[in-house]
Amino acid sequence: MRGPRLFPFRFAATYRLPALLFGVTSTTAGVWVDESALRIRFGPWRLQTPLSNVVATMKTGPFALIKTMGPAHLSFADRGLTCATNSERGLCIRFDRPVPGIEPLGLLRHPAVTVTVADCDGLAEALDR
Repeated sequence: MRGPRLFPFRFAATYRLPALLFGVTSTTAGVWVDESALRIRFGPWRLQTPLSNVVATMKTGPFALIKTMGPAHLSFADRGLTCATNSERGLCIRFDRPVPGIEPLGLLRHPAVTVTVADCDGLAEALDR
């Protein structure tokens, strides 16, 4: 792999305005995978971890609009993070060691993140290699 590979988010029309209100646009959101790391940017939210920390991926969806529209969302059930720009399909990425992401101090750590990129299959393949 040469340089980081970008996986852009797929924005549904209904998600664009609520996302914009939180600074999430096609230019401020993406998932990057390189030889050693996974990096996610979702407007002001950031998550980064070594690829060695990724233990599994699973395609997910559909999602409830109220639970996914707008900012990054925290699951109170499992502390997972969801960065969604559509309600149809996403990829859940599980970690061996939970990672910071939703708050700037890094005190709250997430065992998984779900992203709604345009190419869920390609991202899963890049992470599962």
